[in-house]
Amino acid sequence: MNPWGDWPALFWRTLVENQASERRRLIKLLEAADVKLAGVVSDIFGVSGRAILRALIAGGQSPAEISKLARGRLRRKRAPLIDALAGELAEYQRALLAMQLARVEADEADIAALDRQIAERLAPYAAQMVQLMQVPGIDWVVAATVIAEIGIEMSCFPSAGHLAAWAGVCPGNNESAGKRKPIGARSGNPYLKTALCNAAVAASRKRGSFFKAKYHKLKSRRGGGRAALAIAHKLLVCIYQMFTHKTPYRDLGEDYFDARDPQRAARRYVRRLEDLGFAVILQSRPRTANAL
Repeated sequence: MNPWGDWPALFWRTLVENQASERRRLIKLLEAADVKLAGVVSDIFGVSGRAILRALIAGGQSPAEISKLARGRLRRKRAPLIDALAGELAEYQRALLAMQLARVEADEADIAALDRQIAERLAPYAAQMVQLMQVPGIDWVVAATVIAEIGIEMSCFPSAGHLAAWAGVCPGNNESAGKRKPIGARSGNPYLKTALCNAAVAASRKRGSFFKAKYHKLKSRRGGGRAALAIAHKLLVCIYQMFTHKTPYRDLGEDYFDARDPQRAARRYVRRLEDLGFAVILQSRPRTANAL
């Protein structure tokens, strides 16, 4: 199934998780020294953040002097930045901070090197990568994970349902004597499942997307976690159809459900308005180009 084995996905995921842990440890070290940098700088490991970290490691500068290293929009926050840097790092804390930053940067270098190797192995699948990244929520990382885990030939899966069951993005089955009992999602491929769930959350924020409408429709009834898993399932079914029939992605649109059954949508909106205390009288009008 996997064109080049499990080791790239496994090692890449391990490196990313390790890098996240090292970043959290660095922030915790700053907090222990009463340096509240994370409360002001949205990305401590951006250009401004790293310059400030290196200045803290070097020592010898006042908070006001260090705040001048801010770039871009962070310059507007100089006053709160000075307050956040009011804590004083001891010599041993600066040494620990230097070691922690070096670990973060070492992980980043390893991830970059592995990304280059993965990109080389993905070169024969450039067309499929472009095809996948047309789908809302799917970026380079998710597309690479999909191709690495299932390849581009769907003939080994009799149907999209079989693929979803193998990946673990469909509901479990616990039925006895004709009665269905609640059960969580089944086990599956952890790398593909994680990537698809992350893509589902990203797709739920894509304006005008069918996945956004479906996610919020499910979230109101089933909760965010189950809604994300359901969208991950739909994304995988979409991928299966695209690879099987060699077709590009076509979005159904955010208004798909309203357009499919306008009367039902109207009743839902009327109920919502009535719950808010309004009296609603429906009156039909001629359809326009933008009407349902």
